[in-house]
Amino acid sequence: MMRILTGAVLLAGLMSMAAEECPLTAPAESGMKSLFNGKDMTGWDGDTTLWKVKDGVIRGETTPEVKAKGNTFLICEQGTFKDFELRLSYRLNASNNSGIQYRSKKIENAKNKWIVRGYQHEIRNQNKFPNVSGFIYSEGGIAGRGRVCLCGEKAVRGADDKKTVTETLIDNDGYKKLFKLDDWNDVVIIAKGNNLCHYLNGRKILDYTDNGSKALKEGILALQLHAGKPMWAEYKNVRIKEL
Repeated sequence: MMRILTGAVLLAGLMSMAAEECPLTAPAESGMKSLFNGKDMTGWDGDTTLWKVKDGVIRGETTPEVKAKGNTFLICEQGTFKDFELRLSYRLNASNNSGIQYRSKKIENAKNKWIVRGYQHEIRNQNKFPNVSGFIYSEGGIAGRGRVCLCGEKAVRGADDKKTVTETLIDNDGYKKLFKLDDWNDVVIIAKGNNLCHYLNGRKILDYTDNGSKALKEGILALQLHAGKPMWAEYKNVRIKEL
């Protein structure tokens, strides 16, 4: 006898699959490949007036004298990635924000040859929702409009491009206990099929299944320096495992 699945059953099945792929705590680390040698920018490309290696970490910095010409990126030139587990640590000041681009693409123009568009894991030195590290922003609008999934949300975007939030993974009080202001924080990003999961210091803070018309399947990695107020951001221990 043929069984007809309702939309609710299909959604429940989809979320169950996503939960199996993305546990609440980050999986044990294994089989990672380093993307940063801790010494120089080998394998990366960006504006060298803004990006440097200092004390074994990648440091991007803008000042009143040395400004970014729009949002600019340090681009990983070590391939395109589809399904992967990305791990790194970061810290930054609170005057501006940064981001980790993934499943993205490079776009050049006359003013800035280091432009990237795609999914962005937002990076901020703030702990008050919604302006915190961990939400997904659609840089350049190619993956949707603006903030496509907020920190704390478990959500599905359907083929009709409408987002449904199905669960709250962490609230603001929990986030404040988890996040380390003015210090190093650890990120894990797991991208598998249409499911994207973000972890902060070992705890899942976002689970997004993108079945929309603008879902991105693969692309490059990059780190962002935001235009505007002077800022600095540092990254270290950048490593990846393809799934």
